[in-house]
This record gives sequence, C-alpha cells and structure tokens, in this order.
Amino acid sequence: MERNDFQAPGTLETDSVEVRTLSPDDLAWMVRIDAEHSGRSRTPYYQLKLAKAQRDTGVRVSLAALVHGEPAGFLMARTYHGEFGLPEPVAVLDSIAVSRAASGHHVGEALLRQLVVNLRALGIATIQTQVEWEQMALIGFFQHEGFRPAARLCLELSLD
Repeated sequence: MERNDFQAPGTLETDSVEVRTLSPDDLAWMVRIDAEHSGRSRTPYYQLKLAKAQRDTGVRVSLAALVHGEPAGFLMARTYHGEFGLPEPVAVLDSIAVSRAASGHHVGEALLRQLVVNLRALGIATIQTQVEWEQMALIGFFQHEGFRPAARLCLELSLD
C-alpha cells in the first residue's frame, strides 16, 4: 500500500480507512495480522474472542479496518459496569493490531476514533488498556492518541 502524503482541505488523515464491525469472516486475517506482531498463530484465542464479540449486543466495540478494501487492522474492546470497584462504566481495549502493509495509513487512529464514537453513544467516558513495558512503539502510539498512565496499579501473582 502506497502512502499519499497530500491531504485535501476538509479531509482527515483517516478518511481512506473504512472501519466496520468485526464479523466471523474476519478471523483468518485477524490471526494473520496478530501473528505478524506476536510471531505465532493464536487462532483458538481469536475464535473465542470473536465469538464473544458477536454475542454482545448494543453498540459494537470490536472493529475491523480496511484500506482500499484490504484488511488492515482490528480492535477488540469490552465494557464493564462497576468492576474493580469503579463506580462508573469503563471500556477496556484488549486487542489492537495493524498489518505491516497498512503502516502509515492511520489505521490505528481510525479504529480508536470509531471506538470513541461508539463508547460515547453508550455513555462511557474512559478507555483503559495495558501494554507490556517493552512495547515502546505501542506505548508511543497510545501516548500520541491521548492515553496517560492510570491512577491504578496493576498487580499480578506468579503461580510458578
């Protein structure tokens, strides 16, 4: 995919990205894009996540992105109402991936923009996510999109 840096007045950098709800037919390319980044195929994992996303009702928070009709990325989130002692509803972004071929086409930005629109329609004002400390490019992306460290501490207990 070739990037065109010219932007006509009144257009957004994300206008060339089509964003829609994920469908069961998206599984194969989701797994392929995820494997580009993780180095392994996680088909069973995404089968379960996609099936759950399809069962959820209301405004969709699991999205697919296409550039020039080609699969370019996806985002999966879910909403919680009162978990972890939070009195207000919150969305948790647990998966986002953009194909290497679509890099530079503002796919992640387009996915997040649509997610924000959908979440606002649900009355949700906060999105949370977790990023591994070593994933500096992803941390930079989230920082660019306005994410900041939360005032909560994530704890874990190793069972090894």
